[in-house]
Amino acid sequence: MIYDIFMPALSSTMTEGKIVSWTKSPGDKVEKGETVLVVESDKADMDVESFNEGYLAAILVPAGEEAPVGATLGLVAETEAEIAEAQAKAGSGGSSSAPPAPAPQQPEPAAIATATATETAPTPSSNGHGNGKGSGRIVASPRAKKLAKELKVDLATVAGTGPHGRIVAADIEGAAGKPVSAPIASPSAPAPKASPAPAPAATSTPTPPSVPVGQTVPLTTFQKALVQNMVAAMAAPTFRVGYTITTDGLDQLYKQIKGKGVTMTALLAKAVALALKKHPIVNASYTDQGITYHKDINIALAVAMPDGGLITPVLQNADQVDIYSLSRRWKELVDRARAKQLQPEEYSSGTFTISNLGMFGVDRFDAILPPGQGGILAVGASRPQVVANEEGLIGTKRQMGVNVTCDHRVIYGAHAAAFLKDLAAIIEENAQSLTM
Repeated sequence: MIYDIFMPALSSTMTEGKIVSWTKSPGDKVEKGETVLVVESDKADMDVESFNEGYLAAILVPAGEEAPVGATLGLVAETEAEIAEAQAKAGSGGSSSAPPAPAPQQPEPAAIATATATETAPTPSSNGHGNGKGSGRIVASPRAKKLAKELKVDLATVAGTGPHGRIVAADIEGAAGKPVSAPIASPSAPAPKASPAPAPAATSTPTPPSVPVGQTVPLTTFQKALVQNMVAAMAAPTFRVGYTITTDGLDQLYKQIKGKGVTMTALLAKAVALALKKHPIVNASYTDQGITYHKDINIALAVAMPDGGLITPVLQNADQVDIYSLSRRWKELVDRARAKQLQPEEYSSGTFTISNLGMFGVDRFDAILPPGQGGILAVGASRPQVVANEEGLIGTKRQMGVNVTCDHRVIYGAHAAAFLKDLAAIIEENAQSLTM
């Protein structure tokens, strides 16, 4: 029997993928569930495993090349005697079975699954933890399993930090006490100022990538997906509402707790999440079937990648998680985003997005609405401003301009205005509530 290895659909927007590397060579033995290649999706590098035991007989798409979703990438022969037959089939351009049915036009991010993708959702265990230890089943990514074998780490002793308690490669590296892959160099951070302003979504200023002047460079899979998303976003009728927020109270709170690892990004995400809790319509999104009111408040934050491009790691249930855990989670997400190790649900499950360009000194800007969401908040720089109070007395306050872009099919002007008013009240009058 000869089996095909197909290009999986690793995200809702993915139409083609790039082969990063093959972990097996023709003639190598392949176990069921073993990783055979790594595919670059629109957001991350993902392991693809074989659903069949046998021998890798032929590679049809070599590393560095792209193929559409559903295309045959390689052939697995069930026995050594069938390797020659498979290679002959590969030479004639044939495949052993029909490709999977095409994915629906607009699948829900949480419902994405493929026949060959390894990143399927783990089954929750009886004790409520997704790592499955309570049921005797350990859920780990293929890369984590491979690293555990190489570093002689017992998976049963590792606590998973991935979605639903899934064990990921970083957990194995931590348990082994040494990183396996070279760390991604962080861009240099801007010089600190005397009075802290709301920090950008990224933890540091991205260094502009070097560009080959005078050349035309094909788009990467990542860039193609970004273009598709932006084009799709243009189909939504949007409007924008601006607001000026005084940040003195938020800055003071940040000074008090930043020594405990709290980031300004987490504080902003928490404030937005609490405001969304009062205005669920702003956390909703439009579908062809109607308006979806999301039960969770998942804040996506735009992060510039070191080599160009943009990704939006998601702080899930940001309204329920304490500010210290939220800050730790954000640092982990950014590190893994830059290493292209995020799981799909960690960048595609956002219900509302924050984009912060204040790090560049931008006072106010318009953000493009992400597909599948009802709103995105653009955050400008916080600056000292000369203002007059209600008594006409002149003073100085730190203020930042925010601008929310909304899908008018879901959110109306009054909804956006009320949301911004409550967001301002949280930041200006009740910043301490962010630590509760």
